[in-house]
Amino acid sequence: MCHFLQRSTILSFPKICNILWRLHHTSISQMCSCRKTISDEKYQDPFQLGRKDLKNLYEDIKKELLVSTAELREMCEYYFDGKGKAFRPMIVVLMARACNIHHNNSREMQASQRSVAVIAEMIHTASLVHDDVIDDANSRRGKMTVNQIWGERKAVLAGDFILSAASVALARIGNTTIISVLTQVIEDLVRGEFLQLGSKENENERFAHYLEKTFKKTASLIANSCKAEEFLIMV
Repeated sequence: MCHFLQRSTILSFPKICNILWRLHHTSISQMCSCRKTISDEKYQDPFQLGRKDLKNLYEDIKKELLVSTAELREMCEYYFDGKGKAFRPMIVVLMARACNIHHNNSREMQASQRSVAVIAEMIHTASLVHDDVIDDANSRRGKMTVNQIWGERKAVLAGDFILSAASVALARIGNTTIISVLTQVIEDLVRGEFLQLGSKENENERFAHYLEKTFKKTASLIANSCKAEEFLIMV
């Protein structure tokens, strides 16, 4: 029996090698073909796809910051100078477009969907103002921070004012579900900042702590803003 098995194995080895050789070269051929197909496809820049929807984004944000005091207005508008990447509102408008096409094959954005993108950028920027105070930061986006120019106390108030203006814009959408989803972002930002101020001794706990902190400080805004876009098409 052992002799038979040994003989079968020896006899089948060349066949196995031949099969493996064919599989290897077939896989490489398929991979090359796949790569060629992908490379031949026209790459679309996501920032170009959402460019129309984000036109005049910062001008519209400044209209939301209705401030009578010149100094406070200057502080609130300081980071809305168009030099940011607008990464978060870009993701939000692309999600809105994807939801609209999937839901009713529409390529047009609703006004309320664009408002979510505006609000997301306002909440994000308000958090930057507050973070700079907490971190005692000297510069952001290649220029001095709000707290360095006007002082920490005024910077905190400016961040609060941007958040209040975002809340007013959010209330105008008139959907309680959307309000609940986006106000969760503000709660998460605060909790995330508290988590950042603390730490864990155990390595596993430290990593879990880091993931939770990062979600609340960064990912929650993107995730909940995209969730809001999904809810809006169900209205």
